[in-house]
Amino acid sequence: MSDPLLVHVEAGIARLRLNRPALHNAFDAALISALTDALRQVGADPAVRAVVLEGEGASFSAGADLNWMRGMAAASEAENRDDALALARLMRTLDELPKPTIARVHGAAFGGGVGLVACCDIAIGASGAKFGLTESKLGLLPAVISPYVIAAIGQRQSRRWFATAEIFDAHEARRIGLLHDVVEAEALDTAVQRQLDLLRKAGPRAAAGAKALVRRVAAGGDGAAIDAANADLIAALRVSPEGQEGLSAFLDKRTPAWCD
Repeated sequence: MSDPLLVHVEAGIARLRLNRPALHNAFDAALISALTDALRQVGADPAVRAVVLEGEGASFSAGADLNWMRGMAAASEAENRDDALALARLMRTLDELPKPTIARVHGAAFGGGVGLVACCDIAIGASGAKFGLTESKLGLLPAVISPYVIAAIGQRQSRRWFATAEIFDAHEARRIGLLHDVVEAEALDTAVQRQLDLLRKAGPRAAAGAKALVRRVAAGGDGAAIDAANADLIAALRVSPEGQEGLSAFLDKRTPAWCD
């Protein structure tokens, strides 16, 4: 039996590949557990600069495994709650991972697969990719992934796609904010590599901290408190070893050490 997830770390880049191609990388308990564990490991690895999430075979991820869903349909409400919490932990771990993340999307991305895309910091899709929040066809809703999808595409779009379960293409996914870029399939790896090259030029602490800054500011609150927190952050960054190196490299017109 093959591993449900392939992990490859090289030159500071961790590639996590969903590896259930015969089932279009559909989720089951084993894949959810393996991906959560792998994310925690690479998130704690100081050598990892960025993470690429991708799928083996014809699809990124077609959502939930039908056999897994059949088993959960026969389980108790308490068992279903525990199962849903495991998926919630996966999404939360990916969304808050202290590394920049890139979703490399091709083929189908349905249900929980859309959730994975929404949780990544950068999402690039092949022009032939298809997307769908298809849960309502089963009398369900994309509840667990909803915080991340709503954050990515907004309330208005979410109300439509959650209710209709309509399939949409990569260009629509970009229009509504789920994808950042759409490229032809043969250019997908080049587009991902371009983002990785940009991340390598950024300070590791700065690139990793960007999502935390956005989340904190977007949460709102007292304006004076936000201003104070932002001032504290930039002051700490300026005097940090990374900030000092970045500023010195800029003033000296040289490449920062982290680019070596």
